[in-house]
Amino acid sequence: MLLLALDTATPAVTVALHDGTDVIASSSQVDARRHGELLLPAVDRLLAGAGRALDAVTAIVVGTGPGPYTGLRVGLMTADTFGLALGVPVHGLCTLDGLAYASDLDGPFVVATDARRKEVYWARYDDSRTRVSGPAVDRPADIAEQVAGLPAVGAGALLYPQTFPNAHEPEHVSAAALASLAAERLARGEELPAPRPLYLRRPDAQVPKNYKVVTPK
Repeated sequence: MLLLALDTATPAVTVALHDGTDVIASSSQVDARRHGELLLPAVDRLLAGAGRALDAVTAIVVGTGPGPYTGLRVGLMTADTFGLALGVPVHGLCTLDGLAYASDLDGPFVVATDARRKEVYWARYDDSRTRVSGPAVDRPADIAEQVAGLPAVGAGALLYPQTFPNAHEPEHVSAAALASLAAERLARGEELPAPRPLYLRRPDAQVPKNYKVVTPK
């Protein structure tokens, strides 16, 4: 196995390689405005540094969000393109699950990322591998009672300490965690989800109402 993992659902552009036993290479850059510019060069550098060719990849896993529409689709479209070109399966994993896995927390906790507009994408976990609710998007104040007293990880938790007073790193997801989680589940014979985006919102760009069509005479 040579699993290529990538995620662009958060400000981090993150990629990793996993050989079925361990992560053999990983890279992360935080830049919320340059996902499209940074992702492919990061994959190239990762493969070169690991001494592997792209055609050695046997499967791909991509973070499916939730996340902003523009950033999230960069990773998803890149993963789909690689999968088609290489003829290998493309798997999806919830980005919040990757953060939970990297946390190594054992008891109930929350993962929350920044959804902008003074909201968070969040989910609740019984342990680092078991999501029990979510993902959802809400204002922190609206979920304060549901998350009261629980540890939390992620940029959203760190951004709103009044709702998440027991917040910890990691701040952003790492493809290394996604790759390790995917490899673990595949080794158990589990079927991973399809790479379908968890947008949770409609895109900001919409056709204006009362749009007037002008046709040439």
